[in-house]
Formats: sequence, structure tokens, C-alpha cells
Amino acid sequence: MRVEAKILLGLGLFFGLMCAVYWNWSLENAGGVMMFAGMLLCFLPGGYYYWWSRRMRARPEDDPGATQAQGAGFVGTFPGTSIWPFTLGMGAFFVVLALVFGIWFLVPGLGLVVWALLGGTAEGRRGGKY
Repeated sequence: MRVEAKILLGLGLFFGLMCAVYWNWSLENAGGVMMFAGMLLCFLPGGYYYWWSRRMRARPEDDPGATQAQGAGFVGTFPGTSIWPFTLGMGAFFVVLALVFGIWFLVPGLGLVVWALLGGTAEGRRGGKY
């Protein structure tokens, strides 16, 4: 997690410096606020990853002398086919259509979302057909 932390903290530092330069030179609020938000969105997970990387043992990905076999883990089974991701996507599509064409699209959209969440949860607990 140390590499990920360094990347995110470096991006946060870059956004912070660019925010300071942009804020002082452009005197425009929206871009400066967005860069400040980008800085915070990099520092938050970067700081969390850095905090955890100092408390856990080093992973093979963090060791420059590690071999590929050290990083290989257990490869389990993959889930079977399911209709529920498609149903959830169609429900989300109808919810977005409600923002554009009218609130009446929200009823079938939320119905599909709830149905997909319940169906996906039930399928995950009892297993699929395959």
C-alpha cells in the first residue's frame, strides 16, 4: 500500500500547488474550489493508505526484490452469469431519465433498482443457477 499512498499523496500535493497558483493568478472561484476538492480527494485515501502501510507488514508488491511467485495468491472461482447487474443498470437508466423527461420515470426506475438489489442479494446468499 506504500506505492499507492505515495502516488495519491503526490497527486494531492500537485493539485494543492496548482490550486494555489490558479487561485492567485486567475481570481476565479470555481476552478480553485474544484482543484481544492481534487486535492482533498487525493489526500484522503492517500493518507489512509499511508497510515495502514506503516502498520501492516510489507506486501510482495512493495518489495523491489520480490518474485512473481511470491505475489501469486489463491485463484478461486468466478461467479456465474446473472441478470441482476443488467436489471440494476436499467433501473439506474430510468432514474436518470426521470431527471430529463419527467418524474414518472422514477417509479419504474426505483422499482427495478429495488428488485435488482433484492434479487442480487438473494442470489448471492443461496447461489445462482450455475
